[in-house]
Amino acid sequence: MRAIGIDYGERRIGLSYGDEIGVATPLPALTDADAEKRWAALGSVIRQRRITDIVLGWPLNMDDSEGFKAKEVEKFARRLESEFQLPVHLVDERLTSYEAESSIPKAQRRDVRASGLIDSRAATLILQDFLEQNLRLPAPEGFQAETEDDL
Repeated sequence: MRAIGIDYGERRIGLSYGDEIGVATPLPALTDADAEKRWAALGSVIRQRRITDIVLGWPLNMDDSEGFKAKEVEKFARRLESEFQLPVHLVDERLTSYEAESSIPKAQRRDVRASGLIDSRAATLILQDFLEQNLRLPAPEGFQAETEDDL
C-alpha cells in the first residue's frame, strides 16, 4: 500500500504520505491560487509516488450530519476516483485542523496557515488514523498475544 492523505480545502490542499510501514509523513501542501494547477500538481504527486489508495478527510458536523463542506469533499472524492481510478477512503476529520494548529504559537498562525503547513499536518493526522485502523502490523518477534485485543 502507498497511500496519500488529503486535507481538502478551496484554497489549499494538505498532503501526507504513508505506506505499509504504518507511518504518515507530511508532504508540501498545494497552495497555488489556480485550482486547476493544484489539481495538476496533485496528479503529479499521485503518479510520482505510485499511489494505490487515496485517504480523504471528510468534514462531518459534530452531530455526525453532512454539511456543505462534506458534500463538497464527496464531489472532490468522485473526481479523484474518476480521474485516477484508485480507491478513495473518506475518513472523519473532525478537529484535525484544530489539533494541527494547536502546536503553533498564535502570533505565527496566519503566516503558517498560508503556507499550507497546518493543512499538511491535518492530512497527516487523517492518514495516520486510517493506517492505524487498516494495517495489521506483525507483532514483534517473541511477542505472545494473550487475547486478540493485544494485537
